[in-house]
Amino acid sequence: MPKISNKGKQMPESPIRKLVPYAEAAKKRGHKVYHLNIGQPDIKTPEVALNAVKDADISVLEYSHSAGFESYRNKLSQYYKNQGLPVESQDIIITTGGSEALLFALGSVLDQDDEIIIPEPFYANYNGFATASGVKVVPVISGIEENFALPPIEAFEKLITPRTKAILICNPGNPTGYLYSEEEIQKLADIVKKHDLFLIADEVYREFTYDGYKHYSVMNVPGLEEYAIMIDSVSKRFSMCGARIGCIVSKNKEVMATAMKFAQARLSPPTYAQIASEAALDTPQSYFDEVITEYKGRRDTLVSELNKIPGVKVAVPKGAFYCIAKLPVKNADNFAQWLLENYDLNGETVMVAPAAGFYSTPGVGLDEVRIAYVLNKEDLVKSVHILKEALAVYPN
Repeated sequence: MPKISNKGKQMPESPIRKLVPYAEAAKKRGHKVYHLNIGQPDIKTPEVALNAVKDADISVLEYSHSAGFESYRNKLSQYYKNQGLPVESQDIIITTGGSEALLFALGSVLDQDDEIIIPEPFYANYNGFATASGVKVVPVISGIEENFALPPIEAFEKLITPRTKAILICNPGNPTGYLYSEEEIQKLADIVKKHDLFLIADEVYREFTYDGYKHYSVMNVPGLEEYAIMIDSVSKRFSMCGARIGCIVSKNKEVMATAMKFAQARLSPPTYAQIASEAALDTPQSYFDEVITEYKGRRDTLVSELNKIPGVKVAVPKGAFYCIAKLPVKNADNFAQWLLENYDLNGETVMVAPAAGFYSTPGVGLDEVRIAYVLNKEDLVKSVHILKEALAVYPN
């Protein structure tokens, strides 16, 4: 019988999605499941984007340019300039989601068995992208005690070897919600220049910052033009996760020429989704103002309610819409499955994402979960109440 590849065997399961069968079974039993496990916003997609697809007059659904529509790239360049980022249309390649942008970035700057340093916990799919690219993830641990701030630069220095080619950050962070300061970004800029590395920044949550904090992009750092690669996406910004449109952005012409070869190999990003994404750039600022206000309220509600549960510690996020909570359990994987298989409160239960899958260091984060505050405040209060009652009776 033919055998599958070792790479296929090594591909990690998604810690976010692997519990889906248990959630589906719970629903079939008639239970309501509150989904705190996945970053799928309930915010409405801008009407201007949806209407652009409805109104599109297309007789032949053609390939687009491999870099994406020129009109979209021009408009996206202007959007970045309005945000204070010196990005030209030729610095942008449109991709099929931020996921493809990350794969293009890894494929363009790392070879088989090269190393990439990533502060953990990190977006779980970085493990999958690295495995698919034949790249080794070298984690540097940040802790809940420091609210998941950037680890000391000395910790990065100790991990750099001749095979190290890049540092990857998510800013604001998924799963932590941590927002790197200008000072922290500058420290990373200094170290990548010192060691001749790339700094890849996943900035898909750039709009979602709270308490007066401002997002500082790697594209803003003077002198980092040849080192910086930015990853972006429409998924969260416009609540368009299903569009699967992102982009890779860099001023480094060799990086972009290389990424373009990967873009050509997959032909082009999807046409209708580009139409929607281009139109979405006309979304008024009032939309974002309302969304930020809503998410801040949800964050405050979630953190307040979690802090009422004995033995729970939560890191307060400065951005994105996730937080990490440390629970009084030995194994959050077991607890998350138990919630779906064996527990309900008046026919309702919750689904969380065990945080161990957001680390690559074995045995770390076993008692932590990631919670996405993408539900309305009333549902968040109900969800945390269920969590509190469940912890009180969980046979740890």
